[in-house]
Amino acid sequence: MPKAIAIETSGRVGSVALAEGGGIVVESEFPHGLKHAAGMIPIIDGLCRERGWLAADLGEVYVSAGPGSFTGLRIGITVAKALALATGAKIVAVPSVRVLAENAPAEAGHVIVVLDAKREQIFTARFERCGGSWIEREAAHLDSLIGMVGRSPRPVYLIGEGIPFHQKYICGGDSSILLTVEGAWRASAGVVARLGMEMGRKGQFSDPYRLIPIYIRSSEAEEKRLGAEEAGKAR
Repeated sequence: MPKAIAIETSGRVGSVALAEGGGIVVESEFPHGLKHAAGMIPIIDGLCRERGWLAADLGEVYVSAGPGSFTGLRIGITVAKALALATGAKIVAVPSVRVLAENAPAEAGHVIVVLDAKREQIFTARFERCGGSWIEREAAHLDSLIGMVGRSPRPVYLIGEGIPFHQKYICGGDSSILLTVEGAWRASAGVVARLGMEMGRKGQFSDPYRLIPIYIRSSEAEEKRLGAEEAGKAR
């Protein structure tokens, strides 16, 4: 297995991991608040120097591709593309909802990812465990928690950082709707690395020139800009 770097910036806390020989050798978290891709470079450089890695050693880059934080995803994808283009490493874009599903408890058979999209909506996906593996039953999309829960077999586990914002929309007395522990709501670079390695073995690489984050919809700022442009045209 090649030396690889994994990047997770889809949530409120980011992380980076180094993988070698099919396993994770080190993982480091950094606080939410990075505004530019340049802020991640010293973190990655420090981890690589500690292991004695050179740029020429890097074979693959795994990145959490969304949906999630608009700014975070832009930063993560930008860094991943820069690393791939600078070193010749292959890049694997790992869906962030798939990363979160891996955090579900062993007894969970059905999982709904809950990420806040504001306006009473969520970025979400639904998974079912089959033979020890997660099968995507509903791909990442924009929805309501009520709608997702209504379509899911029970019992179903909810996972993701959007839970506190949308928990009020479901019946608290329904014992077939279960919340995962808060520590499981955040994606990690270690899981990105593990899934990235699996995808890499299957040849599921992305073109760094064409790779963009999975946004589902435009950011709130972008929607306001487009709305203002449309209003200007209507005058």
